[in-house]
Amino acid sequence: MFSLLAASPMLFAQKQAVHTPASNFPSQANLSTSMQILLLMTVLTLLPALIVCLTPFLRLSIVLHFLRQALGTQTVPSNQVLVGLSLFLSLIVMQPVLSNMYTSAWQPLEEGKIGYQQAMDAGSAPLRQFLLHFTREKDIQLFLEISKTPAPATPNDLSLSILGPAYILSEIKVAFQIGAVLFLPFLVIDIVVASVSLSVGMVQLPPVMISAPFKILLFVVVDGWTLLVGSLMKGLTQT
Repeated sequence: MFSLLAASPMLFAQKQAVHTPASNFPSQANLSTSMQILLLMTVLTLLPALIVCLTPFLRLSIVLHFLRQALGTQTVPSNQVLVGLSLFLSLIVMQPVLSNMYTSAWQPLEEGKIGYQQAMDAGSAPLRQFLLHFTREKDIQLFLEISKTPAPATPNDLSLSILGPAYILSEIKVAFQIGAVLFLPFLVIDIVVASVSLSVGMVQLPPVMISAPFKILLFVVVDGWTLLVGSLMKGLTQT
């Protein structure tokens, strides 16, 4: 997808150069092409932010960071590992959506069957359906009130400028709920270890140093990584 986006300005410019006669002064078509290239490069600069916010990467990364905090392992796994795992899992979830966007928008545009505006409308439809599936109605209503936008007739008529932030807010809430549930069993271990260590007079030794091996051992014994990733992916791939 990134390669196609990066190569599209050059391909479009080559095709335009074939059908446009040479001239010493920039024509209207050349100005239009330059503006399209500028807009496309602007979209490419915003692409990392869109991937982080409008994909399951948001939920996955927050939950994995909550898990690391609950285990008390500080920087293990590292941020690079957590980000990489979140990115690959997000690509698995988004693969059908990206495939639909390619077949319904990019492929007809490349063949010259539709224009840019039609391609944008067709390409945004699969993404809109994905966002609607995980966005709460309460959050959509909130941003409709903030932007003073009248409610559309159907959910499919919602603008991405409303649906995007509503999806982000919904995903943050879900991620915090999952993180709170992850904290509970490890919190019980911390409380038990702290109570035992204080009762035997181990005041100088921090309870966290004693509870950390027990929490890691419990997480490994129950195969926590498989359970967590499996549960997250099932929740994200349900239709």
